[in-house]
Amino acid sequence: MYVCNCNGIRERQVRAAIDAGAQRPADIFRHHGCQAQCAKCVCEMRQMIQDNREALSFAAE
Repeated sequence: MYVCNCNGIRERQVRAAIDAGAQRPADIFRHHGCQAQCAKCVCEMRQMIQDNREALSFAAE
């Protein structure tokens, strides 16, 4: 599924960027060598980053 239609970034690519250390949507765009266009995807990217942080903190307990 596409997260960012403007840049053609799929969910698995967002997750790969997060796994590589992306902490903000800007980091995800930079990881893929592009920039935000319409920014409709930013909220979903933020949620994916937050979900990943929660999963990691839960796993650490």
